[in-house]
Amino acid sequence: MDFGDILSRSWKTIWKHKILWIFGILSSCGQGGGGSSSGGSSARSSGGNGWDGEVPPAMQEFFFNIEQFFNQIEGWQTAGFIAIIFVVLLLFWLIAMALSTIGRIGLVQGTVQSEEGAEKLKFGDLFTSGKPFFWRVLGLNFLIGLASFVLVLVTFLPLALVTVATFGIGLLCLIPLICLMVPVGWLIQIIVQQANIALIVEDLDIIIALQRAWDVFRENLGNLIIMALILGIGGAIVGFVFAIPLIVIIFLAVISAVAGMAEANIGSTLLIGGLAFVVYLPFLILLGGILQAYIQSAWTLTYLQLTAAPVTDEPLEEELATT
Repeated sequence: MDFGDILSRSWKTIWKHKILWIFGILSSCGQGGGGSSSGGSSARSSGGNGWDGEVPPAMQEFFFNIEQFFNQIEGWQTAGFIAIIFVVLLLFWLIAMALSTIGRIGLVQGTVQSEEGAEKLKFGDLFTSGKPFFWRVLGLNFLIGLASFVLVLVTFLPLALVTVATFGIGLLCLIPLICLMVPVGWLIQIIVQQANIALIVEDLDIIIALQRAWDVFRENLGNLIIMALILGIGGAIVGFVFAIPLIVIIFLAVISAVAGMAEANIGSTLLIGGLAFVVYLPFLILLGGILQAYIQSAWTLTYLQLTAAPVTDEPLEEELATT
């Protein structure tokens, strides 16, 4: 497999059809999250610019206010408050899963149509043509996520109980298991990636798509592992570069809050950091969407190349036989 050709064609595809960036942003909704930093200050400065190892007064007051809030409400109100938070988080998760599914389908179909010679891709056309696959792709990833959660729960819960019963000695048993689970989980992600593409490209059911993905994975193990390493390591490096400005903003805000600065200086630094975060966030979302579009396009091209029908000389042989 020509890895260089696939990586080059992926970039040409998403650069020619920039509408795929939008689907990349949508697809990123189901990926790992980022970090955020917030804070406030309304306490007196104790003087000095060095940190004496104590929690700053502003942070002490913040956590004290949280404790007071929960102490002032009744037990049933606390349960209701927690239930509301859970429902809101569940709702956000469902919306993120739906947007991620739409984005994934659009990227796969857009890449396929580009390979078939489409000169222009439209968001509405890709969205409409992807509707028949929505529930199957969503169901596939939900079932995989549920199975992974159950597997981890069944595997680690007994070991956690053993760890508690043995006063931490059983924790040593987790180390080799974790070392084993990391590559296994990584290989499962490759199969799931191929299953999603197979379902969309070949219009398969969930179970058949998983079987098809397993066949492709088993027959092309080396090529898929190499491509996964290229996209995984390369994507991590590029993603880290994209996140450097955000890391700097958070780092400066935390240093300002912990270094014992004056209240006015802390407020100004956090305000500037917050504004910088708001300004950079749209660029970070766009860059993340482009990266996601590139990775998904590369995986789609990889699948198309691995599953392409081999060219044979059978017609030529038949012609020679008849003559």
